[in-house]
Amino acid sequence: MAVEKKKKVLSAEAVKEELLKKYPPKVARKRDKQIHITGEEDSSEIMANVRTIPGIITMRGCTYAGCKGVILGPTRDIVNITHGPIGCGFYSWLTRRNQTKAPSATDENFMPYAFSTDMQDEDIIFGGEKKLEQACLEAYELFKPKAMAIFATCPVGLIGDDVHAVARKMKEKLGINVFAFSCEGYKGVSQSAGHHIANNQIFTHVVGENDTVKMGEYKINVLGEYNIGGDAFEIERILEKCGITMVSTFSGNSTYEQFATAHTADLNTVMCHRSINYVAEMMETKYGIPWIKINFIGAEATAKSLRKIAQYFGDKKLIDRVEEVIAEEMPQVQAVLDEVFPFTKGKTAMLFVGGSRAHHYQELFNEMGMRTLSAGYEFGHRDDYEGRHVIPDIKVDADSRNIEELEVTPDTARFSPRKSVEQLMRLEAEGLKFKDYEGMMPEMDKGSIVIDDLNQYEADKLVELMKPDIFCAGIKEKFSIQKMGVPMKQLHSYDYGGPYAGFKGACNFYKEIKRMVTSKVWSGMKAPWEENPELSATYVWE
Repeated sequence: MAVEKKKKVLSAEAVKEELLKKYPPKVARKRDKQIHITGEEDSSEIMANVRTIPGIITMRGCTYAGCKGVILGPTRDIVNITHGPIGCGFYSWLTRRNQTKAPSATDENFMPYAFSTDMQDEDIIFGGEKKLEQACLEAYELFKPKAMAIFATCPVGLIGDDVHAVARKMKEKLGINVFAFSCEGYKGVSQSAGHHIANNQIFTHVVGENDTVKMGEYKINVLGEYNIGGDAFEIERILEKCGITMVSTFSGNSTYEQFATAHTADLNTVMCHRSINYVAEMMETKYGIPWIKINFIGAEATAKSLRKIAQYFGDKKLIDRVEEVIAEEMPQVQAVLDEVFPFTKGKTAMLFVGGSRAHHYQELFNEMGMRTLSAGYEFGHRDDYEGRHVIPDIKVDADSRNIEELEVTPDTARFSPRKSVEQLMRLEAEGLKFKDYEGMMPEMDKGSIVIDDLNQYEADKLVELMKPDIFCAGIKEKFSIQKMGVPMKQLHSYDYGGPYAGFKGACNFYKEIKRMVTSKVWSGMKAPWEENPELSATYVWE
């Protein structure tokens, strides 16, 4: 009988030292501030939202990817036109597994299409505004959409094409809402800047355009849920079962009308704090809608979030119904968990995923008895790691000033506080926190390694030194990790799996991780450079 070799365990401090050893002194000093060990006495501050050091192979995306690919990509009835080379439009269209479900075959669904002006050399030299106008006219003639969104890429910013002027011209000519985003890829530190730009423009040009109020006693918006692998479908199912009306999602399985009527909801719930907290803040200021942080990743987290929503509305009928739904859903979850737990207990994981996913998915691993050795964000800010209480201490640098900060004031006609100050204070006293996010680090085990903006070298080194049972990140890291003999779960777009949100999603995730950590295929394989470590070549002289 084969005896499994025990893993040599290095201390977190020793791992950090090894990671920094390869860098030149100046680079090492900067990276040292971006690698934090939880539970350290000296300081809890981590450096985040700073530009990647040139020459390092980062795992980040660009500002354009965050704006078009993440925020607007999941909306089915807005024609999203990329003004730029075809590669940008194709990348932002292809690499996400946003799903949508049109009510009928006649309802608009533009997600299967990639719209681009396909800029060529002559457009860079002579300007591409006329080509953009023609693209808008062509798209309108073909599809007759309710709205169009135009996205600027790097070349557009460099040559000075005015996408906003074109949008205004097309809005007047076509009689539909046309708006643009100055989301050139280089404009910010990462895709986080694109989220902010997208939030600003959607809030300015769409939210509040339609005052139609949906029927329902308990109306909420779900912000920061992008329906990867069908997550939003499961969340919608649970909310509907509880009797909660979802006015809009930002922006999984979303529509233009959802954005336009979002201001009629009574509560905003925030899933991905980083990508959407801007909208939550602005909607509270302008329309009086409070927001709370929730998490539908993990069965216990889902139950907790439903209870928070019910507590906010304070209706015993809703509170009782939520408990009934939890009682109905949890037995199936527990049955699957009981099945997988003996195989997953004691296993280890690493998570380096954008937004709040590197935090949320630790809930699921905890439920399976697994420990997160290391985690981090591609585009997090300090408040995503440490909590919103650090926001006043965050210094505004030149990159942050690139992004417009909207001056929002209460809407004279529509501002209506959903709860009085006294009611909010009472709910706070009962434990329901508003405008609050405690961040990822406080919930992690002492001695865990938190790394902002992980790069390819560090990922390989972490796997080599700590030998996790599973590594979770994005498509760019997938194959290099697998070649090191470790199963890799893609949590940006779930590979071909999902949904992983809610109760049914938890069951799917339990089974998937159990399958991956018990498979021996990865530990039994060797990378090409391990099987043939010597390079050979033949020189032919003419």
